[in-house]
Amino acid sequence: MTERGAEAPGLARLAGLIADETRAACLLALLDGRAWTAGELARHAGVAASTVSEHLGKLVAGGLLTEERQGRHRYVRLADERVAQLVEDLAAQVAPQAAARRPRTLRASSAGSAMARGRTCYDHLAGRLGISVTDALTGRGLLRQDTGFALTDAGLGWFDAAGIPLTATGRRPLARACLDWTERRPHLAGVAGAALCKHALDTGWCVRIGSERAVKVTPAGEAALSELLGIDPVALR
Repeated sequence: MTERGAEAPGLARLAGLIADETRAACLLALLDGRAWTAGELARHAGVAASTVSEHLGKLVAGGLLTEERQGRHRYVRLADERVAQLVEDLAAQVAPQAAARRPRTLRASSAGSAMARGRTCYDHLAGRLGISVTDALTGRGLLRQDTGFALTDAGLGWFDAAGIPLTATGRRPLARACLDWTERRPHLAGVAGAALCKHALDTGWCVRIGSERAVKVTPAGEAALSELLGIDPVALR
């Protein structure tokens, strides 16, 4: 068997892990970067706790999730940023089909609008918020997109001046393009994207809303992003 052929069983197993609606729902929920309990994921997916527990066991065994226990509670999260990228990239492929279906309720429509306006994609900003930040960084010469995403020297200086430390870990790139499934354009991911998102949440520029990944820019965040990147506050609402 050729080396390429030897990879086929592993790829088939990986595809099989994701090719289940309940497991896919759990993976999408965990794109918020937080740890969830089995009970929380069961309610989110609309299945029994015993059912979701079996699915989570398969995802952990397959290396897509990691788990930790605190007392009687079992928490799971995505294994790493590479898994998050895989899930987000796959979601981007089916986004046009999902967008074509009208939400059945006002609540679903409001939640969808909030997610499109701004959300976290694992550990970085996405939606119109993520695109606005990415465009502003690029327009100011802080980020290059011509040969893949890369911070310029001015960009490195901007992060330092803004008090946003960039700590490289492992092989994760400093800047990476991530295809936004609602905007159909790339937003900033990688170490820089994660650091900027963490800073935005830690300083109160953004706050989480609802039970999914949606985030909202606060008045303080509008002022900061206007001052630091020249983003029109209206574009963030």
